[in-house]
Amino acid sequence: MGMQGKAGALERLKSGWEHARRRWWVRWGVDLVVLAVLLTAVAAWQARRLPGAGTPAPAFTLRTLAGETVSLDSLRGKPVVLAFWAPWCGVCGMESSNISRLRSLAGDSAHVVSVALAYDDEEAVRRFVAKHGVDYPVLLGDDGVQQDWRVDTFPTVVFLSPEGRVERAVVGYTTLAGLSWRLLL
Repeated sequence: MGMQGKAGALERLKSGWEHARRRWWVRWGVDLVVLAVLLTAVAAWQARRLPGAGTPAPAFTLRTLAGETVSLDSLRGKPVVLAFWAPWCGVCGMESSNISRLRSLAGDSAHVVSVALAYDDEEAVRRFVAKHGVDYPVLLGDDGVQQDWRVDTFPTVVFLSPEGRVERAVVGYTTLAGLSWRLLL
């Protein structure tokens, strides 16, 4: 193909693209794909410091608000969803109902547990629980847990395999659909 043929083919391609862009569904489709790629990149960047997929989950034994102790090892045998949050975090409050619904949907097939971090006192955690109608287990984390799990943004949700390995993590508000999809993967 000569130079003139290549230029003609390029011109036809450019003309076809301009014609397609005049259609609303093509414009919206391209915009949605760009938005999805951008959101995926931001989410990956936010989760970059968290324990990587396939690594053993950092162990802990924590106290619940009721005074019982729960170890991460006691949750093995089922997938685990660990939702890390702080009582002062507004986004955590918005996501709380999604965590609750996920727990209801998962039933006995997975453990859905939350870990409160970065709180001044236990009363702040209790106020958050009461305000948002938290009906899932709340463990009282500390600076050591926050460092071990490398959580520096709230909310952070980590998904573990039944064997206790990190499978994936997400930082920031996550919809019920997003939580469910990640649990099923």
